[in-house]
Amino acid sequence: MDILEEILEQIKKYNRIIIHRHQRPDPDAIGSQVGLAKILQASFPHKQIKVVGKQIDGLSWLGNMDDVEGEFFDDALVIVIDTANSPRIDDRRFENGAFLIKIDHHPNDDQFGDLMWVKEEASSSSELVFDFFARFKDQLTLTKEAARDLYAGIVGDTGRFMYPSTSAHTHNVVAGLMETGFDMVEVNQTLDGIPESVAHLSAYVYDNLKINSNGAAYIVLSKEVLEKFNLKDAGTAGIVSIPGRILTVKWWAIFVEQDDHSYRIRLRSKGPVINELAKKHDGGGHPLASGAKAKNLEEVNQIISELDQLA
Repeated sequence: MDILEEILEQIKKYNRIIIHRHQRPDPDAIGSQVGLAKILQASFPHKQIKVVGKQIDGLSWLGNMDDVEGEFFDDALVIVIDTANSPRIDDRRFENGAFLIKIDHHPNDDQFGDLMWVKEEASSSSELVFDFFARFKDQLTLTKEAARDLYAGIVGDTGRFMYPSTSAHTHNVVAGLMETGFDMVEVNQTLDGIPESVAHLSAYVYDNLKINSNGAAYIVLSKEVLEKFNLKDAGTAGIVSIPGRILTVKWWAIFVEQDDHSYRIRLRSKGPVINELAKKHDGGGHPLASGAKAKNLEEVNQIISELDQLA
């Protein structure tokens, strides 16, 4: 029995299933979470399948989170998807279930769970969910809504198929999802669209991005800047890819000030590995796309110096 067979066996065993993902989710986190839930709900209508975590308004079109009482975790199967490190799991009750499964495509630095299916070469966790369905398609049902969610997750985590994680298999998965007949154009337009406030912030980023001679770039977005554009941290997701469109930029960091004056950091790269730098600052992730934290401006400047040294 391989790992996928073991996962299916546990899913069949439990009548209560709760699916978690990471904090501050992106389209792949939500897409893989709710996509898996919709597949399981269609396949096992007698089971109670719940998704938990903070409700994210900008991604609510993919699916809404459930309100789950603590008792629901008793004798329940918990699946944590798209989350490399246990401290990042949204809803800390994930340990309260009877059995825990980890499904992920990030480097497996934090090995948690009773079962782990981690495939780093996968483009996304949404791709893994489709692979799981395809393996047992005689027993599982892929709905049009689930396919839409998984497609959104793949598009999000591949940067619209521009990142090196995109493979021939990724495109085969997309073809399989499209066979359900969901509106691909609508999903692409929704993911690509930005509000006027983010458009104005985009212009600010282009005007204020610092780029050194080695191709390392960075920008610090203070609370004052975000207030000027009537945005909060979540609203900055739409500008993460902007520095990468500049031909001379090879890797970049975006620092976003939080309410406690710490900084959330998004690190991206066109080739050089940056996740080891992220690990040094309370973060981690993919070799070319990672996140980290800085306690204050002093640590921000330290990371800028380290990024320059890396370059």
